[in-house]
Amino acid sequence: MYCIKCGVELADTEKTCPLCGTTVYHPDITQAHATPTYPPFVKEKENMRPQGVLFILTVLALMPIVITLFCDLRLNGAITWSGYAVGGILVAYFVIVLPLWFARPNPVIFVPIDFALIGALLLYINLMTGGDWFLSLAFPALGIMGLIITALVTLMRYVRKGLLYIFGGCFIAIGGYCLLLEFFINLTFYDSFSFIWSPYPFIFCFFAGLALIVIAISRPLRESLHRKLFI
Repeated sequence: MYCIKCGVELADTEKTCPLCGTTVYHPDITQAHATPTYPPFVKEKENMRPQGVLFILTVLALMPIVITLFCDLRLNGAITWSGYAVGGILVAYFVIVLPLWFARPNPVIFVPIDFALIGALLLYINLMTGGDWFLSLAFPALGIMGLIITALVTLMRYVRKGLLYIFGGCFIAIGGYCLLLEFFINLTFYDSFSFIWSPYPFIFCFFAGLALIVIAISRPLRESLHRKLFI
C-alpha cells in the first residue's frame, strides 16, 4: 500500500503517512463517512405570491382608467375620448391578466370571452362615432376569426394526435377567411364584389395547408421529415 500524495510505501497498520502526514486511503477497505465540512445545502422554497403581483397589475390598470376619466370629465364635462382608452385598458386587462388569477386557466373558455370583449369594444366605438361598419364588417370578421381560433385551441388541447391535420385545416380556413374579409370590406365601404389582394394569401394558405395534410397522410414522407427536420 502506498501514500496517495507522496507515493511512499506504507505498512498495513499505518493510519497516516509518516512522511507527509496524509491520511491513508485503501480502495478495498470501506471507509467510514466523515462529518462534512459544511452543513448540507437545503434549498428553501421561494415564497411566490402571484396574488400580490396580480394585485399590483390590477392597481396599475386602474390608475390610468381613473386618470383618463377624471381628465375627460374635468375638461369636457362628459365621457368622450376617455371611453376608448378605458375600453382598451379593460380589454387588455381581461385578455392578459385575468387568466393569471386562475391556477389552470382553460383557453377554450377564455379565447371566446376575449373575442367577445373585443367585439364589445368595437361596438362601443361604432356607436360613439356614429359609424355603420360594425354589423357589416367588424361583427362577421371578428366572429369568424374567433370561431377559427377557438376551434384551433380546442383541438390542440383535447386532441392528442393529428396536429398536421389540424394545422393544415387551419391554414386553409385562414385562406378562406382572407377572401371573406375582403368581401366584407368591399361590402361595407365600396359596394363592390371584386377580389384584389385576398386571392394571394388564399392561394398560399390553401397550398400550405394541403401540403401539411398530404404529409400527414403519407407515412413515409412524414417519417422522412421527422428524421431530417425532427418534426
